[in-house]
Amino acid sequence: MNFPLYIAKRYIASKSTNNAINFITYIAVIGVILGAASLFIVLSGFAGLKDFTLKFSSVVDPDLKAETIIGKSFILTNEQVLKLNDIEEVVLYSKIIEERIIVAFENKNYIANIKGVDAQFQNVVAIDSVIDLGSWFDQKSNQIVVGWGIAHNLSMGVLDYSKTVNIYVPKPGKGQITSTKSAFNSVRTLNVGIFSINEELNDSYVFSSIDLAQRLLNYKTNQISGIEFKLEEGADETLAKQKIQTVLGNTVVIKNRAQLNDALYKMLNTENLAVYLIFTLVLIIAFFNIIGSLIMMMLDKKKSLNTLFNIGATVKDIRKIFFLQGSLMSVFGGLIGLGVALIITVLQKTFNLVMITASLAYPITIKTENFFIVFFTISVLGIIASKIASVRITKSLVQTS
Repeated sequence: MNFPLYIAKRYIASKSTNNAINFITYIAVIGVILGAASLFIVLSGFAGLKDFTLKFSSVVDPDLKAETIIGKSFILTNEQVLKLNDIEEVVLYSKIIEERIIVAFENKNYIANIKGVDAQFQNVVAIDSVIDLGSWFDQKSNQIVVGWGIAHNLSMGVLDYSKTVNIYVPKPGKGQITSTKSAFNSVRTLNVGIFSINEELNDSYVFSSIDLAQRLLNYKTNQISGIEFKLEEGADETLAKQKIQTVLGNTVVIKNRAQLNDALYKMLNTENLAVYLIFTLVLIIAFFNIIGSLIMMMLDKKKSLNTLFNIGATVKDIRKIFFLQGSLMSVFGGLIGLGVALIITVLQKTFNLVMITASLAYPITIKTENFFIVFFTISVLGIIASKIASVRITKSLVQTS
């Protein structure tokens, strides 16, 4: 057996005659255990919050979306339609039109976005699952579905035939506006449903048929703002993007789910990194206890170190003993902490111990990558702390009788 490793294990297993040193050692190990457990729990909590947040936006986010680069719309030719139908990776796609509008209801006006969609939209995304009140609109009608935020701000209900909803959009053109009627295109609609996805979408989106949106904006039949795609399960996303790009040309950009929510992803990832760095700083402070514990043990074992030196152990060997002792304390403390954290996170997922509201438990997502991140962090900090402490071993110290 490796001599320094054997002695290091003996030092870990044996108690010092000085109770103060034993107490400091216990505090150091407990600090590592709690630090590792806290870091894993917090990372799992943020992973749960991230999944919880993205779950709502992903309901109405397609696998891929083609958006125009130049202007607000582009022409989808019949030839392109046939080529899109031949792409193996694509199951379905929906043509859409998006534009800023003014929604008027009962002497109240509200600025929102209209999203005109075709009949395939319900199959591309699970929009039906977020309709809280009423139902989805009929394609052959002037019906609309609005978000809870819009409905609340306009005091709007559903299926109120006596109170129509007017939608206005400015007419394209130049010159001075002479009258309101000539400045806006308008359409009278009926609200048949209210959806709830997230605060941003609830406050800003109105869904309608693509025909209604085309009439409102004076678009041609094949003039659209974008196309949303649903891919085959397990399909190669990169290959699908390349094929779609080839068909539609360089006038459009193809985005996946992450790119459609890049601001949200960046915010969540930044918050996750900030929490990791904060808890790593706490761990660094905790590892000062490891350094202190090792130095105190060196002083307590001066006679033993002198004996080891006299029987042939070099200063390098003795330094290695305390380096390995500190590293083992850190690694085993980290593993125990991870075990404790795993039990706590599993209990939270199973029994909902911590609640955000009366009906919503704090979300937890256990990820293997977080386990390795915590273990790597603990190991690196433990090795650094052990190295700092072990260099305190000098020839003059081990020669002292």
